[in-house]
Amino acid sequence: MTLPPAVVLDAARPPDSLPSPARARLSSRGAWRVVRPILQALFVVWAAFTLSFIVLYALPGDAVSRQFGTGDFLAPEQLEALRAKYGLDQPIIVQYFTQLSNVVRGDFGNSITTGKPVLETIATALPDTLALTGSALLVSTVLGGIIALATSYVRTPVLKQFLLSAPAVGVAIPGFWIGLVLLWLFSFSIPLFPAMGSRGIESLVLPTIALAIPTSATIAQVLTRSLLEERQQPYAHNAVAKGLLRPYVLFRHVLRNALIPVLTVFALTAGGLLGGAIIAETIFSRNGIGRLTQLAVTDQDVPLVQGVVILSAVIYAVLNLLVDLIYPLLDPRIAGASKRRGRATASSQAKGATR
Repeated sequence: MTLPPAVVLDAARPPDSLPSPARARLSSRGAWRVVRPILQALFVVWAAFTLSFIVLYALPGDAVSRQFGTGDFLAPEQLEALRAKYGLDQPIIVQYFTQLSNVVRGDFGNSITTGKPVLETIATALPDTLALTGSALLVSTVLGGIIALATSYVRTPVLKQFLLSAPAVGVAIPGFWIGLVLLWLFSFSIPLFPAMGSRGIESLVLPTIALAIPTSATIAQVLTRSLLEERQQPYAHNAVAKGLLRPYVLFRHVLRNALIPVLTVFALTAGGLLGGAIIAETIFSRNGIGRLTQLAVTDQDVPLVQGVVILSAVIYAVLNLLVDLIYPLLDPRIAGASKRRGRATASSQAKGATR
């Protein structure tokens, strides 16, 4: 049967006016929107752990044989005792679930190469890498933003074309080549900055520039394209037609909407700087997570590699969660559209239940 018109639900009604089952479903959908990113983050961490485990165990040999298996350092029975100590004599599937259960409990074990706890080793190397990646992220964000805003604002065709082409060149140039050129120019030809080491702000300059140039080029490309698209939207034309100055419209209205796609790239770029840190720290002989990872992979130090991989995965997951939280702050329509979809779905389900 059909209910009277007064009982028919409307998607535009606030959640409090919906029947109790519909409100419960709407509330569960809101909870799911919070839980889903967390589950996705946990899946990313698990997948990173699993893939790194498979890749490391696909390589020939193990950490014990690499460190003590050559020469006359240890007898065969001593090598087997070390493998048994670190669980390397067990089947691979047993090793996988053993390490996974230990990681879930927060126990990353000891490094096979050094014998020190993995968390202590990572904590020792982390500050230098955070200083490098943080400074590179700051420089790349400022430089990429300046290039994008200048490209959107200038009217001279030659200068505009140059600014449009510069980020593509920056993306195409390999980061290690930039590092080697900077090292040759400003450490050997003109000795302005140290060629290696991790002491002092001076040692941060060259690796920061080497990391920041490709990153700033990526940010500039995405932000420039987004700014050009937003400037063609009706709200931008209406603001200029009302007499607002172009710089005000650009910074007050256009830039805020243009930042939305840049946030995703920013999160990926920030996480990718950890990978770039491996190259920069190797070229400039800096201590940090990058060199630690390189040595751990070379020695097949599985616990240490797993600790670094999980750290990188957690950073990626946290950055993505932060981006999801920042999106509605930049554009409230994102949260509003999600709520309207949830209300419409709950309302349609409630209508079907009352018929």
